[in-house]
Amino acid sequence: MRILITGSQGQVGSLLEKKLRDECELLAVGREKLDISDRNSVIEIVTNFKPDYIINAAAYTAVDKAESEEALAFAINSDGPSFLAEAANRIGAVILHISTDYVFDGNDESIYTENMSVGPQGIYGKSKLAGEKAIAEKTDKYIILRTAWVFGECGHNFVKTMLRIVKERDSIAVVGDQYGGPTYAGDIADTLIKMVESIASGKHSRWGIYHYTGMPYVSWYEFAEAIFSQALEHTLIKKVPSLSSIPSSAYPTPAKRPKNSRLDCTKIKEQFDIEPSDWKLALKEISNYK
Repeated sequence: MRILITGSQGQVGSLLEKKLRDECELLAVGREKLDISDRNSVIEIVTNFKPDYIINAAAYTAVDKAESEEALAFAINSDGPSFLAEAANRIGAVILHISTDYVFDGNDESIYTENMSVGPQGIYGKSKLAGEKAIAEKTDKYIILRTAWVFGECGHNFVKTMLRIVKERDSIAVVGDQYGGPTYAGDIADTLIKMVESIASGKHSRWGIYHYTGMPYVSWYEFAEAIFSQALEHTLIKKVPSLSSIPSSAYPTPAKRPKNSRLDCTKIKEQFDIEPSDWKLALKEISNYK
């Protein structure tokens, strides 16, 4: 089996490379080796390597900066997936692509299923949705995996931010009216691998969009509480800071965040027998996220 991983230096891509390096014929590339927004480079690498599966873990994820870097966000999040899907279709490969809860407006009170109406509020979400649509237009054999609130050993994420801030402040205010499912990057990597294995074994024939996040759903404030609790238990901090819950309105950002990022993971359980990410279990390894 040949697998091409893009975004190999990111939160999910780095763990995919680690988990797959001895399991298949693997080509893992970061941006220095492949700029996915360069169509000619994408076609050349895919045509030469001829992967059976392309896992696109590359993305522009600077949510706030995207508001002033629209062209770059769309180049990476829309054009890139489009070129990868086109290349995959040329050689008959399957493409698996990571997307986001930001494709929804976050205003619905119910948990979001895959077939609910999308309505991104900012450039980041719009660029990711454009990438989803481009993949569906360019190939039939695709899996789009929407996830949210990703954290892990690599890259920038909320867990690392909290562990850094607690060293600088005795009191911390965290938004308490935005809800979602924290998702461990290693579990996303495992999920993508399981999906590849299922497809390769012939057990799967249903392409399309799937949701995968952690459970239980919490607010950012509740997630911060859990982070500091584990940090104290692992002696990463000497005491838990004074933590207060604030509304989104008290923490304005260039890009508006969805208040409801809760994604329904029923479909992926039914089709692939994959359970939601156990983020509380993943947090027990908090020493790795420093």
